[in-house]
Amino acid sequence: MHPFADTFVAPERASEADRFYPLACDLCTSCGHFQLRCRTDPEARYSEHDYSYTSSNSAFSRGHWERYAEDVGRQNGLSAGDVVVEVGSNDGYLLEQFKKQGARVLGIDAAPAMADLAAERGVETLVGLFDSQLGARAQGKFGAAKLVLANNVFNHADDIVGFAKAAAELLAPNGTFVFELPYWCQGIRDGHFDQIYHEHVSYLTARSSQRIGRAAGLNVHKIEVVNYHGGSLRVSTRLGRPGVWEDPNLAQMIAQEVSDGMFDVNTYREFTKAIEVRRNRFLEQFYALKNRGVAVVGVGAAAKGNTMLNYYRLDQTLVDCVTDASPYKQGKYTPGTRIPIRGDEVLSGYGSVAALILSWNIADTLKAKLREINPSIEFLHP
Repeated sequence: MHPFADTFVAPERASEADRFYPLACDLCTSCGHFQLRCRTDPEARYSEHDYSYTSSNSAFSRGHWERYAEDVGRQNGLSAGDVVVEVGSNDGYLLEQFKKQGARVLGIDAAPAMADLAAERGVETLVGLFDSQLGARAQGKFGAAKLVLANNVFNHADDIVGFAKAAAELLAPNGTFVFELPYWCQGIRDGHFDQIYHEHVSYLTARSSQRIGRAAGLNVHKIEVVNYHGGSLRVSTRLGRPGVWEDPNLAQMIAQEVSDGMFDVNTYREFTKAIEVRRNRFLEQFYALKNRGVAVVGVGAAAKGNTMLNYYRLDQTLVDCVTDASPYKQGKYTPGTRIPIRGDEVLSGYGSVAALILSWNIADTLKAKLREINPSIEFLHP
């Protein structure tokens, strides 16, 4: 039973109860798609509390989106005046990069708080859950889009095929729908169970990307794995008959997924056992530290960190605080575990402290930064 992983609790709402839902991921043995078993209300996920994640929350993230804008713009022949629509546009940082290239940009996001942040960047945002109707509104602004983007949001859709169809309807005839999200196969290979949470409704592979695209009249023009969130799948799709413009790497990736047992139920039975053993071994180490009188502080108030904290049952009675650089998270509490979120500077006040790295994808950067604050710090990896 888990709360929404990306819902950080504001202090004025600290007396309210968290909502908990079953967290289980199922494999369809017919088509090979992975999806959460429990459906939740998207309005509750994104609008009940102010959404706290921002695309520009770290130098690593900003660098990634700047390179993304450059690469995707070049690969798709983006010209000044072309229309770029981003679904899940968040604080508008990526669209701001395309705007610098001369594109006409429009954001779509379910979180009103993020639309307000984007407006400060000069990025207009339509607030709502993306579907054909909202896509038609977007097209009414500037016309059909050269690029429709959906980064770390396509997998949030309750109806992922409907989302893809709405994106296809928004495209110009020569347009491209690009989506990027954590690569399920990479996460399983590396043991990253913490990327499973309620906001992530679907978990995509090369195989499911092809099938979803074809169901929406789209073909995979380019597919690659990029170094973001521990390994993300970036897929570019275009309108056309099945097989037209299809990336030859797609078949190779699907074959590798099959060979690696990604569509075999036994793979996930073994994976479940492995994360249970990993949890138990970590907790032995954790409680040994606590018994020595060492304080433990979490580092990185990330959604995946909340999956880990709730699964390991580490709450505010065991973890002093979680640190994060984002001013939109500081002062709030982690969902379920109710650990206070502070700035990294609090670590300077500890004589004996262990840092539990929750944002493992930027662990090296975090360690270097934290050693400057407190040279005697120890590090824990869940």
